This record gives sequence, structure tokens and C-alpha cells, in this order.
Amino acid sequence: MEEKTYFVGVKFLGTSKSYYFSTDMDDLKIGDYVVVETIAGYEMGKISTRLMDTADYKSSLALKPILRKPTKSDRDDYAFNLAESKKAIKIAEREIANLGLPMNLLEANYTLDGTKVTITYTADSRVDFRELLRILAPQLHCRIELRQIAPRDKAKLVGGIGSCGLPLCCSTFLDQFDGISISRAKNQMLTLNIPKLSGACGKLICCLLYEDDMYTEAKKEFPRLGTVVHLDDGDYTVTGMNILSKQIKLSGEASVRFLSLEDTLDAIKGIKRPKKKVEDMPQATFKSDLVAEEKSHGFEDNRNDRNQNRNNNQRGNDRNRNQHQNHNQNRNQNNHNRNNQRNNNQNNRNNQQNSGQGGQNHNRNRHRHGHNRPNNNENKKPQ
Repeated sequence: MEEKTYFVGVKFLGTSKSYYFSTDMDDLKIGDYVVVETIAGYEMGKISTRLMDTADYKSSLALKPILRKPTKSDRDDYAFNLAESKKAIKIAEREIANLGLPMNLLEANYTLDGTKVTITYTADSRVDFRELLRILAPQLHCRIELRQIAPRDKAKLVGGIGSCGLPLCCSTFLDQFDGISISRAKNQMLTLNIPKLSGACGKLICCLLYEDDMYTEAKKEFPRLGTVVHLDDGDYTVTGMNILSKQIKLSGEASVRFLSLEDTLDAIKGIKRPKKKVEDMPQATFKSDLVAEEKSHGFEDNRNDRNQNRNNNQRGNDRNRNQHQNHNQNRNQNNHNRNNQRNNNQNNRNNQQNSGQGGQNHNRNRHRHGHNRPNNNENKKPQ
């Protein structure tokens, strides 16, 4: 009977990506250690996936076999290499400081047989480390590989807490990084504040990828920015939208309005929907219905109170308006009477002046006539 073969994922120290190997052992579980052969040499790794049938393997890469479960000698070598890795980091940091190279070391990992050490570092640009290798080789007594990694890989390796309060996605479940551009933030209508949109690695946060497709699909039913909407009180332009609440921001010449997506589309199409009528409340039969009915009556009472207050305010406004009009009428009447009195006084003064001038003329005429009249006493004959 032919033995069934499986393939399984294995993770190594310093990496979070799973590499697949074939095996015929059916008792391997997640977390078990195994010894495998890689391009770097013999290494000990940890099982990271369940056993899967090789018939389901779709990759074109050939599967290398798992050699064995680690022996006591393998575990001792593994522990010894961990201690030697810390010494290698200190030696490399000292020599880097002496040479003044712009490198930040992260970790060093030995292969299981101790024939090779891989030193991982980050740098802003490429570094010429040939002199460093020449100095480190006689001190470490093995082959040395210096590997530069990107900021995202550094965050994946170091780990941390994101702005959401959870462990970084790259250090928990992301195995590879897709290209993330600022266009994804624009597509999701986010404020282009680069510091807030950046993660622990200093690059754009990976979670911009999670909802990008949903936003792209949801925006198909929304009007484009700049669309003109004709409303009863004027023309407005679409200047913003909220995809989640389906609210549209409309800006006019003198005001800004917020409408729902449905009302905005109706306004664009020229559809006018009748206002919804409030139907009568059904008769309450349960306790919850009684509570709802009480709340409804309370709402009606509040509405009646508001209507009563509005009517009282209207009557008060009408009373004030009437008083203001009566005051204006009385003031106009007083002004009219005052003008009439002033005209009468002026007429009386004119009449008095005219009468005074007439008396003077009369006396003057009388004096003139009296002076020319003959004296009757002189013409009278003595008896």
C-alpha cells in the first residue's frame, strides 16, 4: 500500500512567511518543530499550518521534504546558535560604528549547522558594506549574509500596536504586501493627512486595502462631484458625500444643504415625491404597545403645546403690530393737528398785521380829510 504524502507550512526564526515542504508523517501538528534543508543550509522551523493533501498543491515550485523531527543534538545546536546570534549583533554594531555606515541592525540568525549567519538591517539607501564583510569574516568564522529589508518588513519583524489598538496586521496575518498609493485614500473620501494615514513603518497603512473595493462599488450609485442639482430654492452643486450614511452635501450661492442619496437622485431626475403621512397608531394590546402609545400621546401633547405657544406668539406679534400701527396713526394725527394749529396761528398773525395796517391808513386818511375840511365856526355869521 502506497503511503499518503502531505505538504505543510513551516516558519523560521526571524520570518513570518510560511514555506511549504512535503512529508509523509501524519502526526505533525501546528507548533511542532522540524528540521528541513533550505537554500541557506539546514534549519529548524515550526509547523504553521495543518497537513494538506499534495493533490491540492497548486504551485509550480518543487516541494522539498521535511528531514526529521529535531533530536536532542539539534535542539542543543539551536540554543547555542541563539546565544551566538546575540554576540554577532554586538560585534557587527561595533564595526559599523567604527566605519560610520548608515545601517540599523535588527537581528542575526545562524543556520542549524552554524556554517552561515544572516544579519538583517535597514537603511535609507544602499550601503557599500564590502569593507564591513572583510572585517567581520575572521571574527565570526562563517559565511556572512547582510540582508537589507524594507520599512514594512521591519514593522512585520519587530511588531507593535496600530492606531486601532490592535497588533499590527503585518506581524499577525499578512504574508505579503501589495502596493498602496494615495489614490486609495482619495477613493475612500479620506482627509489627505499623511501622518494620520501612515502606520508604524512610516508608509501608508495596509488597511486602506480592506475596504477599497467596497467603496468603489458603493460609489457607483452616488452622483459625481460637481453635479448641479435643481431645488425649489435655487441651484446647488454636489461638493461632498458620506458613503456610509448615504448623505450628500450640496453647496449653493448662499447656503449649504445636506440631503439623503434618494432625495438627491430624485432632484436630479426631476421627481417630486409626496410627503409621507403619519398613520394612526394601532390599538395597544401589549405592554410595549402601551408604552409606545404613551410616548405617542406625549409627542402629540408636546406638539399641541408647541402649536399653542406658536399661536400665542402669533397673537402677541399681531397685537404688537396693531399697537405699532395705532401709535403711528396717533403720531400722524398729532402731527396733522400741530400743523393745522401752526397754520391757524400764522393766519391770525397775518390778519392782525393786516388789520393794524388798515387802521393806520384810515387814521392817516382821516387826518388828511380833516385838515382840508373848512371850519364851520369861522364861516358862521354873528347874530
